Amino acid sequence: MLTLKVEKRDVHIRPEAIRKTGKIPAVFYGKKEASTAISIPKIDFLKVWKEAGASSIVTLETPEGIKESLIQDVDLDPITGTPRHADFYIFEKGHKLEVELPLEFVGISPAVKDLGGMLVKVLHELKIEAMPKDLPHNIKVDVSVLINFGDQILAEDIILPKGVTLLANPKGVVATISAPREEKEEETAPADLSTIEVEKKGKEEKAEAVPEAEQPAL
Repeated sequence: MLTLKVEKRDVHIRPEAIRKTGKIPAVFYGKKEASTAISIPKIDFLKVWKEAGASSIVTLETPEGIKESLIQDVDLDPITGTPRHADFYIFEKGHKLEVELPLEFVGISPAVKDLGGMLVKVLHELKIEAMPKDLPHNIKVDVSVLINFGDQILAEDIILPKGVTLLANPKGVVATISAPREEKEEETAPADLSTIEVEKKGKEEKAEAVPEAEQPAL
């Protein structure tokens, strides 16, 4: 079980000041849970976030008691990529959850290995519904079924774990194989030097044929 001990946060304290103490500002909320500002030790959050992702249950130990949640969103620093704020969604016990789980592509496609095709990953997440206890960490997609160019894996083709229901469009393309692109070298026609020479000579002869009366005065 993944657990985080949190404490209530004074919203009047600037987030930068909280981060300097080794903590990150966060908030938890739910359909029947008021939005509450909290702070979490950064090192603890990083360990749990790495393991939980967006689908594993995270137990929050709050001053008001235990609350079961999912990590709803993590705001990352655009420069360092480290978390600087987190949202936790407190779900209702006994109710199913609708979440988008990351897809993990496994296996080797014969169309890629033997034919030189390109694996095109159309989707990277899949919307599903499940009870909190049945939520998988991610959904595996076996690409070894892609044998020829144009072969596709649809959302309905994915074998979901027990207790998980697909909410995404069942006919939506998850992955496909495209043929390798042929690079054609552009052929550049050699310059016709004789044409250039003739054209130049023609211009010179034309200039000599101009009557003296039409020549510009010096």
